Amino acid sequence: MQIKQGPLLSNVDHPTDLRKLETQQLPQFSEELRNYIIDHVATYGGHFGASLGVVELTVALHYAFNTPIDQLVWDVGHQAYGHKILTGRKSHFHSNRVYGGLSGFPKRVESKFDAFGVGHSSTSISAALGMSIANQAEGKDRQHIAVIGDGAMTGGMAFEAMNHAGVSNSNLIIVLNDNCMSIDPNVGALKEYLTDISTSQIYNKFRDEAWKILGKVSKFGPNAQELVAGVENSIKTFLLKQSNLFESFNLRYFGPVDGHDVNHLVHVFNDLKQIPGPKILHCITKKGKGYDAAEKNQTKWHAPGTFDKISGEIHKTSSLTPQPPKYQDVFGHTLVELADENPKIMGITPAMPSGSSMNIMMEAYPERSFDVGIAEQHAVTFSAGLATQGSIPFCNIYSTFMQRAYDQVIHDVCVQNLHVVFCLDRAGFAGADGATHHGAYDIAFMRCIPNLIVSAPMDESELRNLMYTAMQEGCPFCIRYPRGKGVLVDWKTPFAKIEVGKGRRIKEGRDIALLTFGTVGNYALTAHKELEKIGVTAALYDMRFVKPLDTALLHDVFKSYDHVITIEDGCLMGGFGSAVAEFMVDHGYQAKLERLGIPDRMVEHGTQLELHKECGFDPQGIYQTVVKILDIEIA
Repeated sequence: MQIKQGPLLSNVDHPTDLRKLETQQLPQFSEELRNYIIDHVATYGGHFGASLGVVELTVALHYAFNTPIDQLVWDVGHQAYGHKILTGRKSHFHSNRVYGGLSGFPKRVESKFDAFGVGHSSTSISAALGMSIANQAEGKDRQHIAVIGDGAMTGGMAFEAMNHAGVSNSNLIIVLNDNCMSIDPNVGALKEYLTDISTSQIYNKFRDEAWKILGKVSKFGPNAQELVAGVENSIKTFLLKQSNLFESFNLRYFGPVDGHDVNHLVHVFNDLKQIPGPKILHCITKKGKGYDAAEKNQTKWHAPGTFDKISGEIHKTSSLTPQPPKYQDVFGHTLVELADENPKIMGITPAMPSGSSMNIMMEAYPERSFDVGIAEQHAVTFSAGLATQGSIPFCNIYSTFMQRAYDQVIHDVCVQNLHVVFCLDRAGFAGADGATHHGAYDIAFMRCIPNLIVSAPMDESELRNLMYTAMQEGCPFCIRYPRGKGVLVDWKTPFAKIEVGKGRRIKEGRDIALLTFGTVGNYALTAHKELEKIGVTAALYDMRFVKPLDTALLHDVFKSYDHVITIEDGCLMGGFGSAVAEFMVDHGYQAKLERLGIPDRMVEHGTQLELHKECGFDPQGIYQTVVKILDIEIA
């Protein structure tokens, strides 16, 4: 479907085209770009509110700076749709997040305008600072701009980078996109601080006057500039009744400014280019700007899928028959059931209450559940602190984001053998978000840690039972489960404790053994039915635990079968299949072992099934592997 373009946008394919426009045309151009994003996401799906909120900011940045010579780093990347459209990818934007198409995030190999690949938050300041210092060392005159949302600013890495930037002489501009939102509403003291600044009428009136003076200081020489800057800092402190957080890092602070006034933004950026040293511009924006429904319900419209642009109705797949729930919702409802039973249970998530369904616990037990902001390291060590006092924290973090807190898992939880339950949502392939968001590595990096139990359910009932078991074990416990729907309509089964380290046989068979870990066991069930049609009977085992392994079960398998296949939605390097291979070698077995899982390469975006098929562990891939390993000829 061809998406209609406005008259100005139709003539702009690169920033050089944009810079040919007159400044008075920029508001109209911004509106055309906003409508283009709305039409595209309505038709093809994708992230929505974040990019709408930075349309004017995106236009002003590419208009005022000489990109890609001047280097622009977007934090996270949800906000970069306008950037992609303006940098040579407009004609291909319909393929955004589609298998084989454009990435949903900035990506260095995709465009020279994508100065740094992103996906996880709070990385932009560090990256842009490194670029700035490297270019200074080579004598290159380039501007470096990091655009970071206020949600990402809660990540400790952003503060580490500002701490370094403040003692550098870098040519760095930090643009703080302040909309009080990440995916869910922002939380914490930083949000309150930014709100205080942005709503102080006295300070804002002074700031407007001070900006006019600062814009003219170059006429009076460096001494006058230092004097005005010093006066400005003193009055800021007096009016706000507190020191300026950012200037305590030795960063020149400017703002807050209206992030939707494109012409003023261009003027401000042109001024900032003339001021040496690291600095921060505080922009007030509205997530979902320009689309009423997205402005009113910013969480729902973060990534709504396709929708009707006129009515605002989000398209949903309808079914006359009951459908299985999402695994995240099974987690959320089950946690409340357990919390009803055990008052020691607490819920913790880093800025993903709706995405993880921790919001269900937060509604039922607000005093026992915590959104700590984009701060995975803090989430883990905070959970450890709770555990030392007898609480039972269920710490829910997406698998890909758990990578950011690995040291805390080892040092603060497992070394001390504390009772923290890690629930890793989005484990395995995450789908359209691609390589930065795939939960490919947690099996490998978790199973090597002493004291930690590592498990995965085959279905929703098993997820409930693993959570029930984890509540009682008294030690570090990890449960991984995928994004999306499960397989059981009647999933709310009575709790049953699972013996730790014990798998189960799902199907008997004589020809080959299939060992599965997690929900891919359902793929193996489908393959099993197809294999029966050609006379092959495969034994199917749901292992449940990769640590500890069910050694008694594995001894039976390797004594009984010459051909064994392991299947996992995780990296082959060091994963579940590797654990089985280690067992086989350690005990001198000689079976023909084939491992199916995520190969040792970065797999890009697509639907989960498309990616499972690409890597050969979808039902057909399992079927073909059995046929190959048994050397069966199909007529």
